[in-house]
Amino acid sequence: MVNPMRGDVLVTLDGVDHIARLTLGALAELETELGAGSMVELAARFEEGRFSASDVMGVVVAGLRGGGWRGNRADLLAMDVAGGPVAAAQAAAQLLARAFAMPG
Repeated sequence: MVNPMRGDVLVTLDGVDHIARLTLGALAELETELGAGSMVELAARFEEGRFSASDVMGVVVAGLRGGGWRGNRADLLAMDVAGGPVAAAQAAAQLLARAFAMPG
């Protein structure tokens, strides 16, 4: 079950629902993969609309892995993301927003 308070975001791949969340480990992996100076810098790119397709892929893969998915970027490239690129970008933005939201 998706729990937004825990940072969960639903991502549907090839018709199968997956819970994605940016855990601390997923965030560290993402920061290294995307070469971001900081996670705040990456979040700012999304807020300002300066993100790339590679940024979206990185965030979605990290979130899926944080939720327990065992795939990688190549696996995601071969799958159908329900809603296409727009839904993937929205999921990435939600993952970042929920990872850094203050409780309450």
